[in-house]
Amino acid sequence: MAAGGIPTAREALLRRMYEVFSTDERDAFIPRCLAPDVDWPNVLDGVRLHGRDEVRAYWARQFAAGHPLVRLEGLRLDGDGEAVVATVRQGMRDGDGEHWGGTVEHVYRFGGDGLVTRMDVRPGLGGRGSRRGTTG
Repeated sequence: MAAGGIPTAREALLRRMYEVFSTDERDAFIPRCLAPDVDWPNVLDGVRLHGRDEVRAYWARQFAAGHPLVRLEGLRLDGDGEAVVATVRQGMRDGDGEHWGGTVEHVYRFGGDGLVTRMDVRPGLGGRGSRRGTTG
């Protein structure tokens, strides 16, 4: 177990996922982090996505519109003791540099194989975060 009771493998997987999200490695990493039938939020359109291909297409759409950034600020177990909550600062990179906004929480659930089966987005501390999540 990692600090805070998070299983070490889950913590390592999420840390790596945030490291590669804003890089060209993100597509290749999808099979190593997301279950084939993953349930993922499309916060831009207010719907749920199902499966790796839909998440990959959603991320491609986000990167076509701009260069989203995410900075992992912390991990903890959720109140149920099973899900892992990532506190994430969101941003965008453009010709003027990096611009950072508020925080949101990404809540991850895992399957028996250790891959993410579901992700939800909720407002960050004090409700300051935007619902327009970058990985959400």
